Amino acid sequence: MKSITINGSQRESVGSKATKALRNAGQVPCVLYGGDKAVHFSAPELAFSKLVYTPNAHTVVIELTDGTKLNAILQDIQFHPVTDRILHIDFYQVFEDKEITMDIPVNFIGNPKGVRNGGVLRKNNRSLRIKALPGNLPDFIDVQIEDMKIGDKLYINTLENEKYTFMHPDNGVVCLVRRSRAAVVDVEDEDEEGEEGAEGAAAEGAAPAAAAE
Repeated sequence: MKSITINGSQRESVGSKATKALRNAGQVPCVLYGGDKAVHFSAPELAFSKLVYTPNAHTVVIELTDGTKLNAILQDIQFHPVTDRILHIDFYQVFEDKEITMDIPVNFIGNPKGVRNGGVLRKNNRSLRIKALPGNLPDFIDVQIEDMKIGDKLYINTLENEKYTFMHPDNGVVCLVRRSRAAVVDVEDEDEEGEEGAEGAAAEGAAPAAAAE
């Protein structure tokens, strides 16, 4: 998974007055949890643009002015209710030998056959929560949907991967193709029905001959 580096300064004072002064200076107060103790730091608001304003998932390297580098993931973020400016960010420290849980965006690949026949693709999950070691976290979860016909559903258990575990029920539906008024009968399905009908007719035609014997 791609990583973003945030250059921050450790905070000496964490009171409300100091926090307000940081925000007035264009800085975002942050806290890193998950280690031996919480680490309070701040960084310029613009430093978080590639981390916050994107549908992609990233890990983070927090680099402090004293040379300390800490690996983390974004845990929680607070925005101003009117201006949408970032007010506060919580991070969670990660370690290479400890599994973490993270939401990963789904990359739907292909145009479903059912959609080409007039059906509608419904994406129930645009991201999926997985548990894995940091080194096994993917940028995306690729999902092949090219062969999906009208009425088909794609379930979580079809996406199993040895590098990570899905934190969803096996029968959870990732996406499905619904019928619409404009939908047409699948040509291949029609052919299969025609073959079955022909075989049935042939069998019925053979029955009287057998009875005559």
